[in-house]
Amino acid sequence: MEQDSFKKEQEKIISYIEEVLKNYLPKTPSYQKTIYDAMEYSVMAGGKRLRPMMMHQSYIMFGGKDEKVIEPFMAAIEMIHTYSLVHDDLPAMDNDEYRRGRKTTHIVFGEDMGILAGDALLNYAYETAVKGVMAARDKVSAVKALEILAKKAGITGMVGGQVVDVELTGKNPDKDQLDFIFRLKTGALLEASLMVGAALAGADDKDIELMEKAGLNIGMAFQIQDDILDVTSTTSELGKPVHSDEKNDKITYVALYGIEKAHSDVKQYSEKALSIFDTLEVKNEFLYTLTEKLINRRK
Repeated sequence: MEQDSFKKEQEKIISYIEEVLKNYLPKTPSYQKTIYDAMEYSVMAGGKRLRPMMMHQSYIMFGGKDEKVIEPFMAAIEMIHTYSLVHDDLPAMDNDEYRRGRKTTHIVFGEDMGILAGDALLNYAYETAVKGVMAARDKVSAVKALEILAKKAGITGMVGGQVVDVELTGKNPDKDQLDFIFRLKTGALLEASLMVGAALAGADDKDIELMEKAGLNIGMAFQIQDDILDVTSTTSELGKPVHSDEKNDKITYVALYGIEKAHSDVKQYSEKALSIFDTLEVKNEFLYTLTEKLINRRK
């Protein structure tokens, strides 16, 4: 896909996702208005919207057409991703003051509301996803999609990766441990994005498994590139503090293997994902190009 065409389509999809998120955030608060404000502040802070974007494109690729089914799941996965960032920024975790170019949620609303905002986003994500299940004609596929989302966000997915990441802080993880963290902490929600989109569109188990493998490779490439940018980028360009891994005494891919191998492996993992897309009978040029672009991303 040509650069100009891709950029225009990406901007169009991001605008669409922003509207979806606005529509599905909670409204009409009572005494608990602060938590509504903190949720909105966290979710609407911008960002790449990569996960709902990939989910949407996977859904389209496998023939999905019902917006009332896919949109709640798109909102849900961004809420889950956002809650993980809100909690990741807390003093007990990475203790970061900036995210997506502005003050983190706990800095603006207080640590107590930062914790509660994350809790609220996680719970509300499932409330939202259930709306997609209820709207679906194919309830079996929709429930399968919900199960995928829940598992990939939980102890065998993102949360599990966070646990190992926290426990190994200040230690020297080996390759298998670092890969485990990357696969679960970052890869799991990217896997879920592609898998849920496929499942909601009625894809068979074989294709859903292929999307999981593609998501795994995209996740590995994404996290390694994140480690590279933590060393080579600037706070203004990245929108969050650089050298935060060093500050938090975490071993990164760059520290373990060096910058040259890190760059090489980003390319290798991305190409593995692209080769999986090539094996599918269905195609999505935008999703293919998006994966290619992740290799050279600057933020």
